[in-house]
Amino acid sequence: MADLSLNAPLNRQSRRQLIGTMAFYIVATIIAVLFLLPMIWSVANSFKPPAEALANPLALFSKAFSLDNYRRLEGVGAGWYVYVGNSLMIAAGTVLLTVLIAVPAGYGFSKFRFPGQIVLFVLIMATMMIPFQSILTPLFLILKALRLQNSLVGLVLIYTTFQLPFSIFMMRNAFDAVPKALIEAARIDGASQWTILRRIMIPIAFPGVATVALFAFLNSWNEFLAALIFLSDQNKFTLPIMLVNVSSGIYGIIDWGALQAGVTVTMIPCLILFLLLQRYYVRGMTAGAVK
Repeated sequence: MADLSLNAPLNRQSRRQLIGTMAFYIVATIIAVLFLLPMIWSVANSFKPPAEALANPLALFSKAFSLDNYRRLEGVGAGWYVYVGNSLMIAAGTVLLTVLIAVPAGYGFSKFRFPGQIVLFVLIMATMMIPFQSILTPLFLILKALRLQNSLVGLVLIYTTFQLPFSIFMMRNAFDAVPKALIEAARIDGASQWTILRRIMIPIAFPGVATVALFAFLNSWNEFLAALIFLSDQNKFTLPIMLVNVSSGIYGIIDWGALQAGVTVTMIPCLILFLLLQRYYVRGMTAGAVK
């Protein structure tokens, strides 16, 4: 009888845990569906015949399967593949330049002490509060003076400049989580600062590097305003500008099929990169949170 009385509370506790687990999965599934539904809708509409996509854009699926919407993207401006190439070059350049600057800068702020360090770091972080729209005119004049107006290189420099404050902050937190004993042991073995950074610090703090690279790619890939203002050559436009041209059809009619085909092309690299770096992204966002 004693065993039965002890098992009863355990059974009730197990039932509560089971109910709680089921409720969690149900709520998580509903939230996941709400987030995934717009992407599913875009992909489904991109494979509809153009007439059906225009007549009934809210319908999720169609009886007919068509690639005409993707073929119509080739007639938009210079062609969607040109805009994809421009966006890839800009995103790759932004990621490379951001990582090359943010990693040593974060390492310096984390592991070195120098006069004015706190003031300099606060000034760098304060630039995150400057609205991008408020300095468009000075940026335009600077690029014009440097002869980088209407240039992909100039756009990479703009994106890198605005990405660096957050990236340096992330890398400093990532390097703060690395024990100083590892650095001291490497110095005793005769390793230089470059060797310590390259062979010890970066492999350990790689989740932070991956997070910085992911944010730099997404921000430069999806950015619209700077590309619209600083680029005037149609052959140098990026994918977000192409989507605006697609949505402006004859007499202002939105070409829903071609627009959703462009959205699908735009989001595929982002999804692939996020899925590849997901585990590093989660670890990188929490780097330095617990010491």
